[in-house]
Amino acid sequence: MISLIKRPIKHKFAIISFTISSLFLSGCASKINEEQHQQLLESFIERADVASSLSGMDESNWWHQFDSPQLNQLVNLALVKNHDLKTSQLQLKSMLARLGAQKAEYLPQGNITVSAERSSLAETITSQSSANIGVDWQIDLFGRVTALVDAANASAMSKAEQLRLLKVEIVSSVVKGYISYQGNLENELIISQQIEALKQSIDVLKARVDEGVANELDLNRTKAQLSQQQALLPAIKYAQYRDLSTLALLTGQFTNEMMLTEKTGFLSSDLAVEIADPNNAIALRPDINQALFNFSQAYSLSVAASKALLPNISLSGFAGVLGLNNTRLVDTQQQWQVTPQLEWSLLSYPALIAQKDAQQFLSEAAYSAYQQVVLKAINESELSLQFLIKQTNQHSYAQARFKHANNAFLQAQAMYQEGQIPYLELLDARQDVLIAEKSNIDTSISSLIAKVSTYQAFNGHWSQQLITEH
Repeated sequence: MISLIKRPIKHKFAIISFTISSLFLSGCASKINEEQHQQLLESFIERADVASSLSGMDESNWWHQFDSPQLNQLVNLALVKNHDLKTSQLQLKSMLARLGAQKAEYLPQGNITVSAERSSLAETITSQSSANIGVDWQIDLFGRVTALVDAANASAMSKAEQLRLLKVEIVSSVVKGYISYQGNLENELIISQQIEALKQSIDVLKARVDEGVANELDLNRTKAQLSQQQALLPAIKYAQYRDLSTLALLTGQFTNEMMLTEKTGFLSSDLAVEIADPNNAIALRPDINQALFNFSQAYSLSVAASKALLPNISLSGFAGVLGLNNTRLVDTQQQWQVTPQLEWSLLSYPALIAQKDAQQFLSEAAYSAYQQVVLKAINESELSLQFLIKQTNQHSYAQARFKHANNAFLQAQAMYQEGQIPYLELLDARQDVLIAEKSNIDTSISSLIAKVSTYQAFNGHWSQQLITEH
């Protein structure tokens, strides 16, 4: 059994304090300080104390606890072959390239032009050639370019966190799919055993009916149970194919390429849920970091929009060589020019102010979304713990039920052989143990999936290792 003490953690004062402190940390810089926000968030979640009872060993590669090379291979294959993952990785590379292009705005921009002309007029041939280099340098005196660079950097970091979140979902889905597949294999085995037992019972009953010892009622009841169990097989087969299809999609394969074998006793695996630092594992979740970087991007764009109200100062210039009748590089002339320029869009002020206000609202919206993600992450973490408690307790009761139902069936068999009970009661006892055994398997599956969901909720540490290793 698992018990959990409920704490009133998300009281109004804590949320208000978190909000005001975060706004203060933003200040008037061109970007928010993500590290300070992260420290504040860790302090906030530490006060919440969501799951100190889970503290334990390092949770990196937690799925290795199943001791299944086949599962480990599926996880590794998914992290390499998954097409959604490849798409996200390429999008991240695109974001990083755009960041490099934005940083290049700090440097002078320009071009080199080389031309040559040869013309004839009244049998007079004239040649002319030129070589010029033009430079335009936007001086970032008021920090507009810096704000745009910060926005591009935050956008790239947000994409990186989205990639980490996708890896968490892929690993968790692979493990859940594999648990479901192994569970359906066990369900099929149990149903097949019950069908065989019922067929044997029907053969015995037919002989007893012919002898006049048993009646048609017992025989028909047994045939009905047989049909009921046979009707379960198509559903189990479909569930297995569905699990294979899910795993194939996650690992970038076709379903007919999946060659999985049954691992005996897999559902009895002792998957312990232990998190090295549960509170920190919540604070480092990729969805929280992604929301923080989205807020940082919106804030930097808001700063850039406000800087657009200020003058734009730049230096323009060119230098070149002009050659007349330049068949032997003679009669050349050198020329150059430097032009400081101040451009101030005073007449566009109404439009610029409107753009600044619009971006400011987007920044506030991004911050509100960030707060919502934080609270949602805490709630999801608490809910995953409650779900784990529920499934673990249900599995414990299901195990006890199966034990008692099996004992009752053994007793019913002995009593029937001694003639103490009719055959219908033996059939009822067989049906009870079948239902109990099926419930035991289903709760085993649900219990393991609940544990996987808990690791999925507290993913801050082990998801970082995925980024490092893959």
